[in-house]
Amino acid sequence: MAGSSQASTPPAPRVALYLRVSTDRQAESDLSIPDQRRQMTAYALTKGWTVTDEFVEPGLTATDEKRPAFQAMIDAGLTKPPPFDKILVHSFSRFFRDQFQFEFYVRKLDRNHVRLISITQELGDDPMSLMMRQIMTLFDEYQSRENAKHTLRAMKENARQGFWNGSRPPFGYRVVDAGRRGEKMKRRLEIDPEQAEAVRLIFRLALRGSGSLGPMGVKAIAAYLNDRGVATRDGGRWGNGNVHHILTCPTYMGEHHFNVRSFKTGERKAPDEHAIGVAPPIIERATFEELQTLLKRRHPKSRAERIVSGSVLLSGVAYCGLCGGPMHLASGKDGRYRYYACLSRASDGPASCGQVRVRMEVVDAAVINFLETQLLCPPLLTELMADLVDHTDQGAKQYRRRELDLRKRMENAELRLARLYAAVEAGVLDADDPQLKDRIADLKHRRDNARHQTLQDPASPVPMTPKSLEAVALVVRRSLRADDSGFRRELVRALVQRVEINSRTELSISGDRNELLRVMKAANSEDAALR
Repeated sequence: MAGSSQASTPPAPRVALYLRVSTDRQAESDLSIPDQRRQMTAYALTKGWTVTDEFVEPGLTATDEKRPAFQAMIDAGLTKPPPFDKILVHSFSRFFRDQFQFEFYVRKLDRNHVRLISITQELGDDPMSLMMRQIMTLFDEYQSRENAKHTLRAMKENARQGFWNGSRPPFGYRVVDAGRRGEKMKRRLEIDPEQAEAVRLIFRLALRGSGSLGPMGVKAIAAYLNDRGVATRDGGRWGNGNVHHILTCPTYMGEHHFNVRSFKTGERKAPDEHAIGVAPPIIERATFEELQTLLKRRHPKSRAERIVSGSVLLSGVAYCGLCGGPMHLASGKDGRYRYYACLSRASDGPASCGQVRVRMEVVDAAVINFLETQLLCPPLLTELMADLVDHTDQGAKQYRRRELDLRKRMENAELRLARLYAAVEAGVLDADDPQLKDRIADLKHRRDNARHQTLQDPASPVPMTPKSLEAVALVVRRSLRADDSGFRRELVRALVQRVEINSRTELSISGDRNELLRVMKAANSEDAALR
């Protein structure tokens, strides 16, 4: 009898579900993802397919590939053999909203015999279906970019009106509700009193320093804060980047910039693309701008290394009065004589500039003599420093008000703690009550924080009087006559921004009044410490 055979039934296709929502708000609502799961599971069931895998992406955009679940699905789909035969999505836009990237990944999966299927946009494998899919994904990309453009426009306008768009606020601030507009709750920045004190401390250290140390750099400020137990918002240690960000963030002077960098690349955008809104200031605008000028001059890139560390007194500030080019060091007689010479003439020959070499010691002596007898003489200095006298007095008053406020905070916290302890002793409150323990811990934190701020605050600004101004001028003149040290070079470069050498006998000297103010304030503080 002839044998009979029965054809075996091929296994049901295996399917992976990819579920995605665009925002955290949609993910938390628990509507979109379960709805996608329900619809795709039902679709697979009607086709006789078996769901073997599920990849869920809550709250991530489909405009880039930085999606953990997406990448895990692609990696699985490209293994040999793959654990599933098809990937189901609700719509092609859930997979990718970039047409090029969409086709790139679909074709990679196709080569491994894994097909992408949309349950709401069913297409075949013929050329017409391929073209339709490309049109759909191209439209999805366009729509995504248009949505992003309109969303950014709305967020920029929101920022211009002084509202907060989200993300973590700068150190020194917290975010509070500012009222409801329609269905949306608007939010604003509010100063955090305790963190704001640390911000003011950082600015004071950068401009005035601590005691007789003088203005401090970013690295020194970070070390100062860490040595005194001043913690960051997260309770960690300060780094150079944290300090530098605070010193250069315009939000602290009441001007918050939004849309500064590209979300995708991190590149800084042009200033005309920024949206500038109002924030409660922690630092005065004049103080912030003064510090930016100081940081710019300190920056290593603003001067060549040879200028910063060289022994030439006027390196970086000496220029040719004829062609405007820089003057550099030249020597003669086997190095016995040193000159300032025009760099353009040295590079391009006498035809480029008629400047002659000028003896270095003659120019240096003339500049020092001008600073000593003209700039730092009492009559002119008193006129230039007129507002400095008032400024330092105001600074001292502000310091005393701040110190009084900190002491009130300590006393208030101590008083409340004493009342709580008394209530516990009297049996009114239960010492083991968790809420009581949290309240005591909070009051101790406030007390200790205020105490730290008081202890670590730099000394009060030393008031500047006409008499002390004259004494400080004498100190600065003596420093100018000291040997050729690094301090002497830095002092000259602070007082003089440009020296134009017109001939062997004629010089033009110019400087910055704000730098003169800074030098005199620092010298006044140092002189007071020595007294």
